Amino acid sequence: SIYTVEEAAKYGIELHYVNTRMENATEYLRSLTGGTGYDDVVCFAPVAPVIEQADDILGFDGCLNFFAGPTDSKFKAPFNWYNVHYLYTHVVGTSGGNTDDMREAIEMMNAGKLNPSALVTHIGGLNAAIDTILNLPKIPGGKKLIYNHIDLPLAAIDEFEELGKTDPMFAELDRLCKANNGLWNPEAEKYLLANAKKI
Repeated sequence: SIYTVEEAAKYGIELHYVNTRMENATEYLRSLTGGTGYDDVVCFAPVAPVIEQADDILGFDGCLNFFAGPTDSKFKAPFNWYNVHYLYTHVVGTSGGNTDDMREAIEMMNAGKLNPSALVTHIGGLNAAIDTILNLPKIPGGKKLIYNHIDLPLAAIDEFEELGKTDPMFAELDRLCKANNGLWNPEAEKYLLANAKKI
């Protein structure tokens, strides 16, 4: 995993990875809170059963943040309206943060509490930008980091090992990323900028 249980513990966070395909997943997730439910649940997928489960694990005054905007204008999912009235559960739809949120995120990054490298799943040169933009919905993963002064096809970090079998630059990028928990990092970027084909 990108974030390990041990790394989270350094910051006082009890992290659990749970495959919700398990039997009684909702009950198990609630048990991690002592049965009270969660104050905040963020749903990243516009999938009705996922939203329903997110609602089911909310605690008193819990907030369901529906982060992933659906593309279907008729998308609906069940929500427990009894809990809205009596337990003050509520839902918000967001697609990012405001200026204050951005400032707070930068402060947390500078303090070492957030690692934005986890967002980057692909790198590429300016030559890859057009196809990447046009095909973005079809390319899995997170952020695609484009370097506008190098010539490099779009490559996923988890493909570096395979690409490294025929390209020594990718072999070294793979080594540098694996040494950093599989994440893009300053050492890999410095190596890329020193060794990639310039435009």
